[in-house]
Amino acid sequence: MAPRRVRPSLYVSVDIEADGPIPGPYSMLSLGASVAGTQDADGFRAADPEERTFYRELRPISEEFVPEALAVSGLDRDRLGAEGVEPVRAMREFADWVRDVGAGAQPVMCGYPASYDWTFLYWYLIRFTGSSPFGHSGCLDMKTLYATKAGLPLRAVAKGTMPRELLSRRRHTHHALDDAIEQAELFANLMAWPGSSRP
Repeated sequence: MAPRRVRPSLYVSVDIEADGPIPGPYSMLSLGASVAGTQDADGFRAADPEERTFYRELRPISEEFVPEALAVSGLDRDRLGAEGVEPVRAMREFADWVRDVGAGAQPVMCGYPASYDWTFLYWYLIRFTGSSPFGHSGCLDMKTLYATKAGLPLRAVAKGTMPRELLSRRRHTHHALDDAIEQAELFANLMAWPGSSRP
């Protein structure tokens, strides 16, 4: 039996800012993305995380919001209501960008942690474009990747528990593009890291 031919994976670091815990009742307010690197049979190659990026601020989809969640992003819902990009346009532009930078590869969303960002991203893609360039399961959680390589329980993991050399030197600003770029560097470091030497 011939081995299955697999296209390279293109890892896209994604960060979103939202005004609540789940999409639908609450809104994704900004979306940042950065190409972190590619992986094929020859291994992983990091990309310059500032070279291929995407950023949009979106118009809210409902009147509901959690003040504490909104405060984290520092974004102004009133301004976004007037100036934010319509979600259908923003998500179409994002899907087109992913397909463009991922030509010849299979795009994989990566996040830290991916669960929150993926929930909003996938919901918005399906709701406003009808499909996802990542498919239904093309996401990778950096927190899980680290826990596996470090031999630690997932709940024991936080960025503060990681070796300093794995972390980006950039600040985590809660601006979606800044954080996507920071996390792209973390991802590249994790992919290169051989893992913990613990037994």
